[in-house]
Amino acid sequence: MASLKFALRTLFRTPFVTTIAITSLALGIGANTAIFSLFNQLLLAPLPVSAPEQLVNLAAPGPKPGSTSCNQAGDCETVFSYAMFRDLEASSDVLSGLAAHRLFQTNLSYEGQTLNGRSLLVSGGYFPTLGLVPALGRLLSRDDDLVVGQSPVVVLGYDYWKTRFGADASVLNKTLKVNGQSMTIVGVAPDGFRGTTMGANPQVYAPLTMAGVLESHYSFEDRTSYWAYVFGRLAPGVTLETASADLGARYRAIIQGVEAPLQKGMSDATMERFKNKPLVITAGVMGQSSVHEQASTPLSLLFVVTGVVLLIACANIANLLLARSAARASEMAIRLSIGASRMRLVGQLLLESCLLAVFGGLGGLLVAGWTLKIIATMLPADASDFLAFQLDWPVMAFAAVLSLVTGVLFGLFPALHSTRPDLATTLKGTAGQSSGARFASRFRTGLVVGQMALSMALLASAGLFTKSLFNVSRVDLGIEVDHLVTFAISPQLNGYAPERSKAIFEQVETDIAALPGVTMVTASMVPMLGGSSWGGSVNVEGFEAGPDTDRSSRLNAVGPGYFSTLGIPLVSGREFEAADRLGAPKVAVVNETFAKKFGLGRNAVGALMRPGGLSGALDIEIIGLVKDAKYSEVKGAAPPLYFTPYRQAESIGAMSFYVRTAIDPEQFLRSVQGVISRIDADLPVEDLRTMPQQVRENVFIDRFISTMSAAFGVLATLLAAIGLYGVLAFTVAQRTREFGLRMALGANAARVRVLVLRQVGVMALVGGLLGLALGWVIGDGAQSILFEMEGADPLVFAAAFVTLGVVALGAGLVPAIRASRVDPMKALRWE
Repeated sequence: MASLKFALRTLFRTPFVTTIAITSLALGIGANTAIFSLFNQLLLAPLPVSAPEQLVNLAAPGPKPGSTSCNQAGDCETVFSYAMFRDLEASSDVLSGLAAHRLFQTNLSYEGQTLNGRSLLVSGGYFPTLGLVPALGRLLSRDDDLVVGQSPVVVLGYDYWKTRFGADASVLNKTLKVNGQSMTIVGVAPDGFRGTTMGANPQVYAPLTMAGVLESHYSFEDRTSYWAYVFGRLAPGVTLETASADLGARYRAIIQGVEAPLQKGMSDATMERFKNKPLVITAGVMGQSSVHEQASTPLSLLFVVTGVVLLIACANIANLLLARSAARASEMAIRLSIGASRMRLVGQLLLESCLLAVFGGLGGLLVAGWTLKIIATMLPADASDFLAFQLDWPVMAFAAVLSLVTGVLFGLFPALHSTRPDLATTLKGTAGQSSGARFASRFRTGLVVGQMALSMALLASAGLFTKSLFNVSRVDLGIEVDHLVTFAISPQLNGYAPERSKAIFEQVETDIAALPGVTMVTASMVPMLGGSSWGGSVNVEGFEAGPDTDRSSRLNAVGPGYFSTLGIPLVSGREFEAADRLGAPKVAVVNETFAKKFGLGRNAVGALMRPGGLSGALDIEIIGLVKDAKYSEVKGAAPPLYFTPYRQAESIGAMSFYVRTAIDPEQFLRSVQGVISRIDADLPVEDLRTMPQQVRENVFIDRFISTMSAAFGVLATLLAAIGLYGVLAFTVAQRTREFGLRMALGANAARVRVLVLRQVGVMALVGGLLGLALGWVIGDGAQSILFEMEGADPLVFAAAFVTLGVVALGAGLVPAIRASRVDPMKALRWE
């Protein structure tokens, strides 16, 4: 206790220095803690289920002739046909359980109120494989998954039960309408469980065999329809390698004996690849989600960046403690000379540094909380459904360990150095002339050079991400987003017939167009820049195609005036009109990339085409050619794309609308809900926003990385500048006698300033050159998320180098001026 009190008195004897040290540490620890919170949730945290380390994910890469549908649970290489899943489930003895699942959009209606959300189709083995216990009632079991379309029961997600039903236990056995189908509530999922797909928090869990009832586009019999995600649990004593070998052999036997004979029109080479498709089994401790892969590089880079910020902060504190140790050299010498052990003094000094770290850690928790709130404003609104922007116990434990480690890291060398003085020299008051003092001075200089190098690396990386975001912002979208509002409705999710859905779409177009300030209205099946993608093979007049020819194209079904509303220029022909409806001649409009891919060039108008296989009459006439525009991603190239009138479609269950207004779009947003409610009070409005908001959400990762890296780069440079200033100020104080002597011998003030600034220039130059190498390494690692630029951009590196030089000059100017104002007479008497 006495040592603790002495350490506190020592620290607060110099409150300014202590405050600077605690603030530096709080910023460094807080930044790391905030990023670790996201890193832990997205890349480290296991599923909250029984023995998650025993879970494995299955994937089926290779040729998939037929139809493939995937979502955020993984890419299209991962999905299986329903029939294959059942084959594997029946034949597996190396797994104690196998389960399939599929996210789907839902309109959930209860007591007259309908809300849109996301739910999960699960096989009967889903909950048993995970080993979960319900919060209320029961979970779905294999008995709910025996007959296709015959199990109208659901389990509520815990968060949905709590927010929508007020955690009411009497909800059991009540009816919930899911996509217009009456389903009986049989249970509630456990608290904390949000499904097995990061990025989704299912409101409802329904049997997989109800997929055809709740959504119409799933096939159970067709082995060329791939849409189910599959995972399992290893049987006791079975390793991942054993399971891979056993299940792989069974899978290939099914492929070669059952599925290969079903394939038609496939070349020999493709058939060989099809027969030898591998079954890939990987660890499933974190579930199945594309979010893990998408977040890995950005968060890893930010974690490295914040780690560098903390290293710079630690170097600052080490420099401060070394400077303080010089001032306390006499104290340490006296205590050693009267019998104090060196170990005791090292322990006392480490206690002081650890106290600094503790205070810094407590301040870091505040900084982390503020940082997470700022991050929350930059991410899409639905990120709060699966991310907690608050500090939980694992994160606080990380902050505590980090504080302890940094306390030892920046305190150990100063403690060891200050407790081994030359007693005779120190007691005579000439400690600054000892070899130990010279070594400490060189060490402090080395720390500052290291800080400069790290700051240069962070400035370079911040510049790369900022330029990348600038490149993204300059992308030609091919559409005019200003004064454009978008929203969506999904009548099919209410169970409406196709005819009723189409009537609602047309009514929405009419009623929205009648609102004040509206100049144009249109609609599309695939939302513009919404991340969705629909497509398939097409057959085009005059295009020669063999079995392995790439005939794929993206597609969209759109309303009249679509191209003029969005500002997509028409190259030739015409766009769709209200008369292009079911029963009229089938028509299509194609973009320039489509025309180029299928050899149409500028003569696309008048050509015939047909989606699907090579056989069958070409019954769709191309009536228009339009300029390329972005489709699903801002950063993606415009794909080959054809458009059809949605009014000619047999069935479309959901539609996105686009409204161009002459008034403020934000003001117009408030009127949309009223229009839809008057048309159908049971239809929720989805994704209501302006198109500039849609664009920003489409590139949120770029904005997030650029903003955070720039902020941390500025912070690191500021900390490095403080460290440089501290070292120079201490050096000037130590060299006061030397400067006085130089001036007494005739050196003028300008020459003394140059002497100090030369030291600044050398440190900045060496640190900058080292930082360039580090920046190149960071840029190379970030190449996959940089847009239209190289990771070693010379202009960015030059700008970072100049910025570092200006900051270093600014930090060194005050000590240089102070040195030039030394009074030679006072300096010569200085001890």
